[in-house]
Amino acid sequence: MGSDSPLLGNLKISRVRTILTHKYPYPHEHSRHIMIAVIMVCFLFISSDNMHTLIQKLDNNIKWWSMYVCLIGFFYFFSSPFIGKTIKPSYSNFSRWYVGWIFVASLYHLPSFQSMGVDMRMNLSLFITIYISSVLFLTAFHIVFLGLWYLGLVARVAGKKPEIFTILQNCTVISIACCAFYSRCGNRALHREQQRPIHAHNNTWLSNFLRIHELKDQMCSSWLAPVGSASDYPLLSKWVIYGEIVCNGQCGGTSSEISPLYSLWATFIGLYIANYVVERSTGWALTHPSSTTEHEKPKKLTKPNFLDMVPWYSGTSADLFKTVFDLLVSVTLFVGRFDMRMMQAAMRKVPDEAKSEDLLYDQFYGRDDIWFDFMADTGDGGNSSYTVARLLAQPYLKARTGGSKLVLPRGKFLLIGGDLAYPNPSSFTYEKRFFAPFESALQPPTWFRTEHIAINKPEMPQGVSNLRDYYGPQCFIIPGNHDWFDGLHTFMRYICHKSWLGGWFMPQKRSYFALQLPNGWWIFGLDLALHGDIDVYQFKFFAELCQNKIGETDSVVVVTHEPNWLLDWYWKEKTGKNVSHLICDYLKGRCKLRMAGDLHNYMRHSAVVSEAGPTCIEHLLVNGCGGAFLHPTHVFRDFKSFCGTQYDCKTTYPSYGDSRRIALGNILKFRKKNWQFDIIGGVIYFILVFSLFPQCNLVHVLHEDSWAGCIKGFITTVSSALIYMLEHSYISSAGSLALLVVAISFVPTKLSRRRRVAIGVLHAFAHMTAALILMLLLEFGIEICIRNHLLATSGYHTLYDWYRSMESEHFPDPTGLRARLEQWTFGLYPACIKYLMSAFDVPEVMAVTRTTICKNGMLSLSRSVSVIYYTSVFIYFWVFSTPVVSLIFGSYLYICINWFHIHFDEAFSSLRIANYKAFTRFHVTKDGDLEVFTLAVDKVPKDWKLDPEWEAEEKGLHQMSHERKHPSKWRAASSPDPTNSVKLIDHFVIKRTTGSKINSKQ
Repeated sequence: MGSDSPLLGNLKISRVRTILTHKYPYPHEHSRHIMIAVIMVCFLFISSDNMHTLIQKLDNNIKWWSMYVCLIGFFYFFSSPFIGKTIKPSYSNFSRWYVGWIFVASLYHLPSFQSMGVDMRMNLSLFITIYISSVLFLTAFHIVFLGLWYLGLVARVAGKKPEIFTILQNCTVISIACCAFYSRCGNRALHREQQRPIHAHNNTWLSNFLRIHELKDQMCSSWLAPVGSASDYPLLSKWVIYGEIVCNGQCGGTSSEISPLYSLWATFIGLYIANYVVERSTGWALTHPSSTTEHEKPKKLTKPNFLDMVPWYSGTSADLFKTVFDLLVSVTLFVGRFDMRMMQAAMRKVPDEAKSEDLLYDQFYGRDDIWFDFMADTGDGGNSSYTVARLLAQPYLKARTGGSKLVLPRGKFLLIGGDLAYPNPSSFTYEKRFFAPFESALQPPTWFRTEHIAINKPEMPQGVSNLRDYYGPQCFIIPGNHDWFDGLHTFMRYICHKSWLGGWFMPQKRSYFALQLPNGWWIFGLDLALHGDIDVYQFKFFAELCQNKIGETDSVVVVTHEPNWLLDWYWKEKTGKNVSHLICDYLKGRCKLRMAGDLHNYMRHSAVVSEAGPTCIEHLLVNGCGGAFLHPTHVFRDFKSFCGTQYDCKTTYPSYGDSRRIALGNILKFRKKNWQFDIIGGVIYFILVFSLFPQCNLVHVLHEDSWAGCIKGFITTVSSALIYMLEHSYISSAGSLALLVVAISFVPTKLSRRRRVAIGVLHAFAHMTAALILMLLLEFGIEICIRNHLLATSGYHTLYDWYRSMESEHFPDPTGLRARLEQWTFGLYPACIKYLMSAFDVPEVMAVTRTTICKNGMLSLSRSVSVIYYTSVFIYFWVFSTPVVSLIFGSYLYICINWFHIHFDEAFSSLRIANYKAFTRFHVTKDGDLEVFTLAVDKVPKDWKLDPEWEAEEKGLHQMSHERKHPSKWRAASSPDPTNSVKLIDHFVIKRTTGSKINSKQ
């Protein structure tokens, strides 16, 4: 067949070849493919002649259907967030194994599973026994093999320790394969003359497929038959398990044939050992002689290792706890007591503030025109931060606007409006969340070292004598509230005492500054610290600058981190009095534009022209789309005035409608985005109902004749449990009271006290009611199983006792191998399996202890048994509660953000949206006008690859990265690259001042 065959094209032979090609570090990791094969064989064995009877034989009882639906539903909703790729593998793998364990442990107790031809008790007990035996055997083998390596008897590559997960994975495959074999073939020791022949057909495979029963009999009797009689292996006769005699008529004596199950297990173990020994000692070692050094050599990165968005609702994040601690210390210690800005003022040696080179930078003054950029609130997710940094680094951007494209050159300097790294300032967050994306977008000079500390800034690049002669991009940064959480320590170390942010040169020495631009334009970068205002020393510097340096027709752009015009209106308070005093009384109408970040969206408000005279501020601009999670815009829709001036909203990004629709994600995606919240939610719900376990008086609900009666009885039981919890329990009452206080305190102070209490009470009541309903559902399920003799039938070790009886009946041991193992291990051999089966069978432990409590009371239990009972209850209740608590809390956030316009921070930080990123590009024209372009990207790429154009471009030894045509290292791997999808969302022009009246063109 030629290579042009359409069949081969459809099969994608290149992909098949890739799968078959060895790419694993060790060949035995192909067990993941073996696992798939084993599962397919299990499905073939079980389903071929038994699945069609499942529906027919399933008990015609609604309670069992309901229980199946509830179990599958709760376990699905618990596992659904971990299906995608947004979850860390560690927790995702844990959740799958956890769910698989408790799901199977509960499912095998329910009726009608025999309809599928599967004896769940036998398979589970057999799986556990074989699994433990395999783990112990392979662990002993690896210990011996490492000992031989230590003695120098095997190759040096054997010294690499095997991964524990690889051993466990192979033991799982072996155990599943043995259980699948036993489900169909059993432990039969068939006589050769009794084997049923397979009739010949013209097409053997087709006939075997059609005669599936004969095919499986052939597999049991011939393909997977025992290796032979124990008499053939005299040395092994006392170390094997024997098969069970199955014959027509009377069979005298005992079988001498080795158990087929034992043969299969020994074959798999032998193959694993042989494969491992060969690959580590001879063949694999000879074909991979430098395997040890290969792992030590630095690998070429083909994709960046950017950090994910900060999990703000994580109950296990050390960073968030550190953030809270740093914030408490900063508010208590630094605000009003010790201020880093005072220390900066005290360290200045120049008495005249307006002439201080540490604060005033005029290297751009004298040019004909200049381009510069502004962004804020970066350092959250690596993908979003790099997207904006990549756009900023490009020599030119072609932005879509209508049906055409607008070409904009890179800015000569970059302004960053604070909040450089989340959730707190530290060496790790600054380096990984802030510096790393910018260094990938525009690399620092080759001579720069990250550990270098700049003592005398500015430390000019090679061949440059002063700042006026340097034409590469520069960067100036003001700190935000997150940068102040540690008292500005990290900001001073990484910004004021380092010279490069990637390829952007940083001459800045202090946390605030002034820039003199061409054609009468100025920029004030203010540091508001944590209390939203400038200090007196900072005020003195800018006031003297207004009086001595800034002309009457000059124009000023004031940059702050917080947009207090919006936040003051929202919180109904007054902040930034020194800033307002500076702008209104010293600039006196020369402030043409005030811009900030902090809010992670884009909004522009322009003053309404009136006859009352010139306004203090012409335009108010917020752009915090530099990389952090998205904030809503619709909650600020009613903002109209600031400092006595009326304003109209000109542009928002995202739009008000999109902002409201995005909030819906709290209902649908809260748990997927915040899976760490499971820790908090599950524990809180369990505390709420801790004192109510067990519920022994549920018989009256089960005896109702109608659905209406059952529902009425259930509601009555819920209300009775709630009253009991509040009146008699201690732990649950304390938990409920704490939840109520937290829920009321969580409501923002924007609302009146009465409305805060009402919302908080409703929120807490919803959680308490849900916890009670889940508790009763769990108790009802256990009660139904107990009354139908599916649980609590024979004590804690029901599964083990049943297995021991089946083992002695179907697995003959005439040589006493099991008794010898028990003796040699001092009883650990059966004890380990016994207690492991009990630990696996959580529903049985829960039901037996519950029955004891209902009969004799809680005081009849010892402390250890009580702990075991509540642990078993929590194992299942946690799975039931975590999806519900996330659903209720997400719904609460959605209702609050869209109906009451509160929780704008909490409701959108939960979504961790990396999309809707933007920055603003400015152009001071030769005529003295200021053109403002805001560029945005709707969708941020999630996958990146090495940019072939960047890799192919020739790089000189001393060439600066900003001189390259392709300066950024990574480009989008699948979705459109940001450089191709960037668009213009806002454009306006601020006219140069020619008199007392300010003209602006929009």
